[in-house]
Formats: sequence, C-alpha cells, structure tokens
Amino acid sequence: MMGLGSAIGAGLFLGTGVGIQAAGPAVLIAYMIAGGIVVLVMQMLGELAAARPESGSFSIYGEQAFGHWAGFSLGWLYWFMLTMVMGAEMTGAAAMMGAWFGVEPWIPALICVVFFAVVNLAQVRGFGEFEFWFAFVKVAVILGFLVIGLLLIFGLLPGHDFVGTSNFLGHGFMPNGLSGVATGLLAVAFAFGGIEIITIAAAESENPRRAIAVAVRSVIWRISLFYLGSVLIITFLMPYDTIQGADTAAESPFTIILGMANIPGVVGFMETVIVLALLSAFNAQIYATSRLVHSLAARGDAPKIFAKTNHHAVPTAAVLLSMFFAFVSVGLQYWNPPGLLTFLLNAVGGCLIVLWAMIALSYLRLHPQLEKSGELTDLRMWGHPWLPILSLVLIAGLVVLMLSDASSRAQIWSVAIIFGAIVASSFTTRKHAAAIAAAQ
Repeated sequence: MMGLGSAIGAGLFLGTGVGIQAAGPAVLIAYMIAGGIVVLVMQMLGELAAARPESGSFSIYGEQAFGHWAGFSLGWLYWFMLTMVMGAEMTGAAAMMGAWFGVEPWIPALICVVFFAVVNLAQVRGFGEFEFWFAFVKVAVILGFLVIGLLLIFGLLPGHDFVGTSNFLGHGFMPNGLSGVATGLLAVAFAFGGIEIITIAAAESENPRRAIAVAVRSVIWRISLFYLGSVLIITFLMPYDTIQGADTAAESPFTIILGMANIPGVVGFMETVIVLALLSAFNAQIYATSRLVHSLAARGDAPKIFAKTNHHAVPTAAVLLSMFFAFVSVGLQYWNPPGLLTFLLNAVGGCLIVLWAMIALSYLRLHPQLEKSGELTDLRMWGHPWLPILSLVLIAGLVVLMLSDASSRAQIWSVAIIFGAIVASSFTTRKHAAAIAAAQ
C-alpha cells in the first residue's frame, strides 16, 4: 500500500488528461511502454531486494556493484528527488485546504507537516497501519471509478445508453500519429515513479524476503490496472478533443465522469480525494527519505547522528531532517526564486531515468554473484540477461526522446548537473566510508 500510495498522487487525478490530449486513445501505448520499463526495473530491483533486504535498497546495491560513488550518489539523488516532490505535493494540498477554511495555505501546511512528523516518529508498525488506510482510500476511489465507468459505457445506469466506440475512435485511435504517441510518452513516462519505495519499506517488515516478493508482484499489476483502466474509461466516455490537463478538481476527467453518473457533491468529493492522495504520497516519501539518510549515515555517507534509532528502531534524527527539508521545499514553492525552482523541479523526472538505469546496471553486475553464492530467492528477473539489456535500451530511447523534445530537454541537463555534483561530493566521504566498512 505504501508503493501504491506514493505512485498514485495528484498526477493520476489531474495530469492524466495531458497525455490523452497529446496522443488520444493511443496514450494507452505510451502507458504500456512506460509501464513495461517500470515492470522490468521493479522485477530486477525485487530480485536484489529479496536476496539482500536492506532499507538502503538500490543505494546499497549500487555500492555493492560499482563502489562507494554509486551508493552515495543514488542515495542522495533519490533523497533530493523525493524532497522536491514532497514540497510540490504539500503546496498543492495546502492550497486546496486553505481555500476550504479560508486561511493562508501555510497554516494547513504547517499543521500537516507537524502531524506527519508525529506519525513518522512513532513505531513503524503504527506508521504502516496509518499509511495503509491512507492509501486504501485512493485505491477504493479508483476501483469505484472503474466500476461506475464500466456501467456508464455499457448503458447500465438509468438515463444512459451504450456508448460503444463513438468517443474512443471518433477521431481515430492515433489522431496525432506517432509523434503524438511520443509526446504522450514523455507526458506519462514518470507516472509510475515512486513504487521503488516498496523495497525500502519491506526491508523493515517481519519477513523481508516474503514481503518484498508479495509487494513487487502485486504492486506491478495493480498500478497497471489503475492507470490503464482509468485511461481506458476516460477515453471511452469523453471525446478526445475535450480532454486536457486539469488545474482544479472540477476540471479533472475523474470528476466529469463521476458527474455523468449524477453523484452529488462530486467536485468536493474529488478535491478531498486529491488532497488525501497528495498527503499520502507526502507521508510515504517522508518515510523513504528518512530511511535512506539512516542507511547513508550507517555507511559513513551522512553525519553519524542520523544512524541512531530510538527504542522503536525509528531513526529519529533522520526523520527530523526529512521534515526540516520538507519545510524548506514548501518554502521554495512559495518563494519561487527566478529560475531556481524550475531548475530543481526539472531534475525530478531525470532522476528517475538515472535511478532506473543504475538499477538495471547494478542487477547485471550483481546477479551472477547472487547466483554463485546461492542467495537467489523465488523472486527472479525474467530472461537474464536479455530483458535487463532491453530495459536499458528502452531507457536510452526515452533519453533520446527527451533530448529531441525542447520542453523535456531541460530535465536531462538539470539532472546531469545535479548528479555530477553529487558524484563529485561522494569523493569527500570516501575515506570515512571505507573506515566504517573496515570496522564492520
């Protein structure tokens, strides 16, 4: 549920229309390509995590595969990405809540950040229960949307007739050709980002190997069902040329379709769901960033205070650090210094490209070692080494596509600069990390 909670954010409810606008119903192809990349990456990460469960996850596997620089860089890059995303999500949620109560957005933002600090400082079991129900609300809404959408399509609700393919194929399946699908792919490529958190969270479960296997297998098909199913419903019920990105809950395709079913108070309902989606993702990301910092500190790549845990095994200082930078990130959203925020947010999508590529490369390097040492479990990547190599080819193709698109090119340059700076920083802690490793 934490994986679902992080991956199902406002992007699904508000941003789905952007991809459909670009590619029409053929955006399903874009989602399948993006989903295919993530499936391959998650299966590789799942094999590594099931064999060697660690809360540092891909950061530790990068270090085991390529050395200190890779572990340091992956850990801090992912931390940076989630910190920036946290700020954007809390800003969006606070704006809606501020409008509800007629107060300045910083007030609900402050209350929420303090509340989530308390949740994350509690015993991890309690945090997990809280996040389970938080994410469950979103899952229930999407399942309800899929059921209502199917009833509308087949004319099974009062006052509605069978829709058929009049909307789905009204302008053709691919109204803007292959270039439209390419643009749609760039719009949806990172929709599934965030499910990497499951390998961080599962490492703290009672039976990590079993938890990781169950989580990886289930989250892949559930995310695919929710995204592909929702897009299919939307493209069947709404003409392609009326669908666009939404800035408010009222403009969301989800709201419009639920309105077709004459559900009262649908705008307020969807606003509540979107706020819950944002807060749930924020909560999961606080957890992930704190565990990454804790893992980095244990390896000598962050101040040692962040390696300490309380009697509930919660890394208190690491959680407080994540909360502090959540405030900083929210503050950046409001301050919005010219050029800086755009540069930082541009790097977010590029961070996932680096992460996915490094997971695939780490897998190719570590799989033979795991096989030789007998550490492999039942959760294994398919088609070694050809499918892992295919995943790298697909990721490289996505990079080429981004470089050829003027609006996406900045993401590549931004992450290249930030990743280069982090790699350079890794050499400042190399000796300290090596000393800690020798002591262990």
